[in-house]
Amino acid sequence: MSQTSSSSTSTTPYGGWKSPLKAELLASASVNFSSLWVDGADLYWIEGRPLEKGRGVVVRYQPATHPGEAPLSDMTRAASLPPDLNVRTTVHEYGGGAYFVHQGRLFFSNFSDQRLYLLADGQLTPLTPPPAFPWGLRYADGRVIPSAPGETEHLVCVRQRHQDDLRADNELVVIPTAGGEAQIIASGCDFYSDPRPSPDGRQLAWLCWNHPNMPWDGSELWLADLTPDGLRNAQRLAGGPDESIYQPQWSPDGRLHFASDRTGWWNLYRWDAASGQAIPLAPLDADFGLPQWVFGICDYAFLPDGSLACLYRQDGRENLGLIAPQGDLRRISLAHPVLSPDGAAASTQEYTLMDSLHWGNGRLWLIAASPLRRPEIIAVALPDLQVEVIRQSTSLALDPGYISIPQALDFPTEGGLRSHAWFYPPQNKDFSAPAGELPPLLVISHGGPTGASSALLSFGIQYWTSRGFAVVDVNYGGSSGYGRAYRQRLNGNWGVVDVQDCINAARDLIAQGLVDPRRVAVRGGSAGGYTTLVGLTQHNFFAAGASHYGLADLETFVNDTHKFESRYLERLIGPYPQAAELYRQRSPVHFADRIACPVILFQGLEDKVVPPAQAETMVAALQARGLPYAYIPFEGEQHGFRKAENIQRAAEAELYFYARVFGFEPAEALPPVEIAHFKS
Repeated sequence: MSQTSSSSTSTTPYGGWKSPLKAELLASASVNFSSLWVDGADLYWIEGRPLEKGRGVVVRYQPATHPGEAPLSDMTRAASLPPDLNVRTTVHEYGGGAYFVHQGRLFFSNFSDQRLYLLADGQLTPLTPPPAFPWGLRYADGRVIPSAPGETEHLVCVRQRHQDDLRADNELVVIPTAGGEAQIIASGCDFYSDPRPSPDGRQLAWLCWNHPNMPWDGSELWLADLTPDGLRNAQRLAGGPDESIYQPQWSPDGRLHFASDRTGWWNLYRWDAASGQAIPLAPLDADFGLPQWVFGICDYAFLPDGSLACLYRQDGRENLGLIAPQGDLRRISLAHPVLSPDGAAASTQEYTLMDSLHWGNGRLWLIAASPLRRPEIIAVALPDLQVEVIRQSTSLALDPGYISIPQALDFPTEGGLRSHAWFYPPQNKDFSAPAGELPPLLVISHGGPTGASSALLSFGIQYWTSRGFAVVDVNYGGSSGYGRAYRQRLNGNWGVVDVQDCINAARDLIAQGLVDPRRVAVRGGSAGGYTTLVGLTQHNFFAAGASHYGLADLETFVNDTHKFESRYLERLIGPYPQAAELYRQRSPVHFADRIACPVILFQGLEDKVVPPAQAETMVAALQARGLPYAYIPFEGEQHGFRKAENIQRAAEAELYFYARVFGFEPAEALPPVEIAHFKS
């Protein structure tokens, strides 16, 4: 791992490099893609648009349009529709599965009221009644049930029925596609997902699980006959408290498929009804699944020749594969051209992140990204594997001379184990640092904590590296993509293993002489914010920290958070209240006096996952002890910032904070941030 400089560059201290990636571009230069859907010849997806207050817009792509017609159209932005339509559900708070399309009709959940709507022929029709109180009834993960001509058509979906802000009942319901009363067909479990009717409409498969499990800990696959009166002959096919089931899906010929981690890895299986057995497809020490934080994830698709296209993660890397009917897996390499300064194709770069895989109209459709490309929607023709870019998330063409390419870091950690990270050295073609200076290091702890960092072009990371920071994005023990055993390293050890891995990743880089040991900061959001705060209170290692909507008091979290995560900590920490003392020992708010460096906190004031009280209690503890801190709350933001002005403000505030703490002069003028009790 090397850092290069050139005699033609300007010699400027790290942190003070002038970058073309301004903070406003973090929000305005990109949209977010999610939830691809194929309906006939048309492709749909959701675009999250920060410049439109973060709202989700459904976009349709029509490959075969009439002459003069644009192939792209914003389905939920037509002049005749309400301007505030926002396709987003808050089931489980994290949402996903907010829309689906059937024969040109768009069914979706609207964020402002959480009702289910139908958009057809330009007409908007509410399908569900107004709830008794705001967001009292929420819908997600729907499908239309195939029916015979003349029969009343229904859809099936997950419904979350709230008694108040925290208490809710989750269930499966069927609703007439023309609107009407919902019929509950499955209830009694704490959670449901993936209701999938068979191609003939006679059977329904679904997933369910119960506290204290999260779906990646243990879930069950059920199958039942679907009748006008509800479900009959229900049977559990797979799963349990120690087996996670993922993405049940029917092949066009009516065979049920799913992923299970019964071997320690999420592998694909086909249910054989005759034998009552799950038949493994292409067994491999790789994950063909993900932690189900959101609904509607799609990682495999059926092809007309009987083969199966799939996404899988091995050694922290994401791959596209084809499983032949006889079971052989072939990895498929997809690449995009890398252009030289004169616009000619100089080389190619493999896509390293792939998501939302579908088949339709003779092509594979997916979201893909690489270390040099932001996420884009692509079509892949088979068998020649020609890639066509359908939609790019950004119009900003960042010169490769400003892009830091991630390098895989495999480092030793506690217990003789090894963990993983992506290292990004400083990179800016216009600047080099003074001789002998080492760059400051930002240690990123991802959220989840079961999430994972991937090797892709992240403006959020390049914002720092192009200014002269080194960044290490840590896939600590507990991250996904490395099998169930790696994921379970965090069980009982949250706030221990994750913090140790973040520190050991930094130590490994320090030992290699790549970063300044005196200027190491830790930052993260949500669970990563918790890791940040624990790292600052339990270890005298970091010189600064930034917590974005992170947990500070675990006992308060147990009582105040939403249903989906209300017992999550029983595996990560221990049963509550039996382990109340351990909860206290792992809560940063009780040890704020141990913080030996400045910390900045960011918080959305409408966050239901990590309520504002978490940040506010930490701020109160820091203030009472006279410790240096800054606090920036955002009105109208939930868990994660979606509005352009707030994304910009958070980035500029954090840069200003590091400039003060680490003693460098930023290249641009920044709005000041008050750092209480800080003397530079």
